[in-house]
Amino acid sequence: MGIHYDYKSTRGAKAMEKQAKREKKLAERKAKRAAKDGLIKQKEETKMHDISKTITLEDLTNPEKNK
Repeated sequence: MGIHYDYKSTRGAKAMEKQAKREKKLAERKAKRAAKDGLIKQKEETKMHDISKTITLEDLTNPEKNK
């Protein structure tokens, strides 16, 4: 009778633990995805240049101009 008696009394606590575990995993996935998206967005921003401007040799060779 021990197993069956114990099951009903702890069912609610086990359900809450499972839900907390599920929410924790979901939050970790969202954080990981947000961090990954942030890195991708930063890389895209650094690669972009003004397309209406003519690219000169000085633009390509001068390292101080990029900063």
